[in-house]
Amino acid sequence: MPLNPEQQQLVDQWLPGACIVADLSWGLVDTTVLHLRWAKGEVIVKAAGPKNHHLWREITGHLEFTAPWLSEGRVGRLLRHNRDLNVLVLEYLPGVLADGTSAATDPETHRQAGALLAALHRQASRIDDQYETQMDARALRWLDGDHRIDPRTEARVREVIAGHDRPPAVLVPTHGDWQPRNWLVDGGCVLVIDLGRADWRPALTDLARLSRQQWDGRTDLEAAFLAGYGADPREPGAWRRTLLREAIGTACWAYQVGDEPFEQQGHRMLLQCLAMAP
Repeated sequence: MPLNPEQQQLVDQWLPGACIVADLSWGLVDTTVLHLRWAKGEVIVKAAGPKNHHLWREITGHLEFTAPWLSEGRVGRLLRHNRDLNVLVLEYLPGVLADGTSAATDPETHRQAGALLAALHRQASRIDDQYETQMDARALRWLDGDHRIDPRTEARVREVIAGHDRPPAVLVPTHGDWQPRNWLVDGGCVLVIDLGRADWRPALTDLARLSRQQWDGRTDLEAAFLAGYGADPREPGAWRRTLLREAIGTACWAYQVGDEPFEQQGHRMLLQCLAMAP
């Protein structure tokens, strides 16, 4: 999605004379990501449509969560933002995306990622009595929408959700999509991008995608990550609930945006979760 006229006018005011170096947009959702160069250097511009909540989360994440990363130069600084128009400007970070390179399966990358995540999580915490109930309700809304989950599997998933415990949860600042596609590596140093899913959640939720992707069959990566993190936050019951919700969201969201490989991953995750169910 290109910038709409109002967004383009605002970016022109913020960054006069800027030119596009690269379009980094994924093309699956209505988020535009542009690498721009202007008189004062290079920046990243992100913009989205009015119903896209990821930019709001990213702005909030940068304003409220990133202090420990900024102090070490591990995340781009938020330079400009406008919530009304859903557009922001970030400091450009050098480096190569870890995803798809040897860095994605390098224990040192995962050790640094664990340490970075620990710094994010330990900033603050709060208790939420309704978190588990709300997350189960969200999972059921996914199942009520469009998807290609087998009816038998769906029925079993609904049965498992109905039997969930829903204790009070400890929430911390989380990234929400913690995996190599959101890590840059520059001279061996791991940097962080994309806070579009930043929110208050249980700490263990930030380990879910890694556990079903990079750590599958790679206990060395998991061990390196936990060494950097300093502990293992995964209480078994909460972990099973988290993985099931993650699998549902993956299968349904990927189907709705047309990402078939990611959708198939979601279906595999569902079967793994049902095998873990009590």
